[in-house]
Amino acid sequence: MDTTTLLFVRWNHVPTCAPTPAEAMHPSEVPKEEPRLSQKIRSLVGQAVAAHSMISEGDRILVGLSGGKDSLILLLALHHLRQRSPVSFSLKACTVNPTGEALDTGTLASLCDRLEVPFRLVEHDIFGIIRAREERSPCSFCAHLRRGLLNTTAREEECNLLALGHHLDDVVETVFLNLLEGGRFRCFKPKLWHSRTGITVIRPLVFVEEARIAREVLRLSLNPLDMACPFSGKSRRAGAKKLVERLCGEQPSLRSNILHALTHFQANDVWTRND
Repeated sequence: MDTTTLLFVRWNHVPTCAPTPAEAMHPSEVPKEEPRLSQKIRSLVGQAVAAHSMISEGDRILVGLSGGKDSLILLLALHHLRQRSPVSFSLKACTVNPTGEALDTGTLASLCDRLEVPFRLVEHDIFGIIRAREERSPCSFCAHLRRGLLNTTAREEECNLLALGHHLDDVVETVFLNLLEGGRFRCFKPKLWHSRTGITVIRPLVFVEEARIAREVLRLSLNPLDMACPFSGKSRRAGAKKLVERLCGEQPSLRSNILHALTHFQANDVWTRND
């Protein structure tokens, strides 16, 4: 049994206490007790980590902590995994402020401090650049620029892995975007090494649905960072998201079917010129 599989097996079989109802709290506060993730999310993250051999002994992981619900759950998942795993790895977190304005990251810094995860804030006016360029694809441009900043920070912090919070809905929406606009059935990889930077990107949440993440954030009384994107309603991804939501209403198994198609591709499913 390899170390990644052992990591998943050990983590998934640690008993946990039953969750208790979260008390109402001021938005600026952080829960006093360490948030305990649900067994289901721990299981799905463990499956993704094991299936794609994401983490090995001695890895140094930088978590892309945007402050949104996905990155908060990602940070907690990796923190709990680090506590229970026989495979030793370290965590750091980085938040990119793309607004060009002051951003209160005190809640994120406090959470990282309680989890014993070093925290770093990087300032870069991505929104201003998008406006100046009149960028037609703001989401894609922002994602690439953030990724570059996070890769640079990972190298500076001597991390070899960059963990991002893409979930199952992101997977499905990306598949539809590529299919409808590019004519290809493809998606980002759960684990991908970039030769130019030497950094490997991992996405431990790819088996977890967005709705489950949202429910978990509420259950744990976490407070995502209030950083509304001024371009979110104008992007092609927003259109793909609405399409996926509508199709899932008609076919609830759509997300799992897309995931199955991505992981069970067969060469004879593709047409060739000789067919």
